[in-house]
Amino acid sequence: MKKSTKQNDKKIALVAGALDLPFFTRDALRRAGWDVFVVGLKNFVDPKLQPDMIVRLGGAGRAVREFRRRGIKNLTFVGAIGHPNLYDIRPDLWSLSVLISIMKHQRGYDSMAVTLNKILEKRGFNVVAAQDLAPELTFETAGVQTKTKPTKTDMADIRRAIDVSHTIGKLDIGASVVVDKQVIAVEAAEGTARMLDRVVEMRKNKKRIGGVFAKMTKPGQDLRIDIPAIGVDTVRAVAAAHLRGIVVNTKTCFVVDRENVIKEANKSKIFIVAIDE
Repeated sequence: MKKSTKQNDKKIALVAGALDLPFFTRDALRRAGWDVFVVGLKNFVDPKLQPDMIVRLGGAGRAVREFRRRGIKNLTFVGAIGHPNLYDIRPDLWSLSVLISIMKHQRGYDSMAVTLNKILEKRGFNVVAAQDLAPELTFETAGVQTKTKPTKTDMADIRRAIDVSHTIGKLDIGASVVVDKQVIAVEAAEGTARMLDRVVEMRKNKKRIGGVFAKMTKPGQDLRIDIPAIGVDTVRAVAAAHLRGIVVNTKTCFVVDRENVIKEANKSKIFIVAIDE
């Protein structure tokens, strides 16, 4: 009996949205010894991931029944979902009960995520942060991660960006900011990628290179759902915006394809700084 319990403890369901993060997370978890059952979210997951099952956002009941049948109690969520089609959200009975509870406690995105985690835990599941199980998905140690180092001017921008990020994070506005002596952009509902697109357009004719992009975790944020992430595309957007570098948290920000992120940053002479704050 104990042996069976121990085996079940190493079972995990990876609920996968869009982009490349689910690929890296699945592989990292398997390297760490986890038996990974992949559930793809319909219209978001990349078919190349070859999920074990696909469900729509409002069809969680079918997945929950499969988890219980397989003895899976650990769940982790990764990947973007963007703006879902309302037809796909039409909830089954299980999802409807969860949705009602979430709406009762809605005071912003973070409060919804916390409520979802609590509901799942009450129903016998353990929601875990993938970066805790596979720290290789993040920058594990603080400091400069690239060949290019920040200057004193950059450090002033970094400090300002961290302060602003913490301020908007407390208000559950967003996690990302761009600072070049002054605040250039703040992430809102459009998400990080579109915010950076705005900055690229705004600064496309700029001659001087300066400023930083910071993507920080929010103070008190539940890091089991909607974890901050950067990737190669982030580095390219920062370079296109004529910014000097990137600032992220250690251990709590996903670095999608870390080796190539650093390689691209070095190629573009962009610095990446990881901090413990």
